[in-house]
Amino acid sequence: MSLLELRNICMDFGGLRAIDSLSLSIGEGQILGLIGPNGAGKSTAFNCVAGVYKPTSGEIWFDGQNITGAKPWDLCRAGLARTFQIVKPFASKTVLYNVMVGAFARTDKTDEAEAIALDVLKSLHLDHKKDFKSGALTIADRKRLEIARAMATKPKLLLLDEVMAGLRPTEVDEMIDVFRTVRDSGVTIFVIEHIMRAIMALSDELVVIQFGRKISEGKPEAVAKDENVIKAYLGDEYVAS
Repeated sequence: MSLLELRNICMDFGGLRAIDSLSLSIGEGQILGLIGPNGAGKSTAFNCVAGVYKPTSGEIWFDGQNITGAKPWDLCRAGLARTFQIVKPFASKTVLYNVMVGAFARTDKTDEAEAIALDVLKSLHLDHKKDFKSGALTIADRKRLEIARAMATKPKLLLLDEVMAGLRPTEVDEMIDVFRTVRDSGVTIFVIEHIMRAIMALSDELVVIQFGRKISEGKPEAVAKDENVIKAYLGDEYVAS
């Protein structure tokens, strides 16, 4: 069963069409990767799903409901959470406080929010830093905190927007393990990522877009051999004859 469906989504900004008739679906428990060159429209597609933009045309369905044009806070309550490329925690507040902010999407009781936050921090191996000020964390831990805050909202679907950017190779490997833990907890994942070895290892399926249009989709191994994908990333000289 599909948890998320994009049906012929178009997104125009004045005379510019950033997303052009994009359709895709994500099954429950799946990790779907969205890749493409810079400016391909990946973040725009995410912003349409997350309620930042209302598509010019087309429909977005989540968990059996048409959510086209729904507001981000309503989507959060419905079970859709996202992270951002640039993480901005409440730097002067503790790690626990930051995650509790997410938990208050599910409860108005402080003790319950704290319990939710502690459970999430433990699952992401960040509980030993719960009393650290968020501004003192490394970039890798700040990204992990961003995921924890989203997970505290108890999502069915998590949108991850380039959360591995700027990480060292060992930190990328650790983050892959984090995402697998999140998926194993029952959360479906929709991820944008430029680190190809990470997205190839993590995704069950990939969708590739260029100039807002889908140019390929399928299993990572098959997509990596698609000439359209090779051209979009590497140039004609890399296409196998």
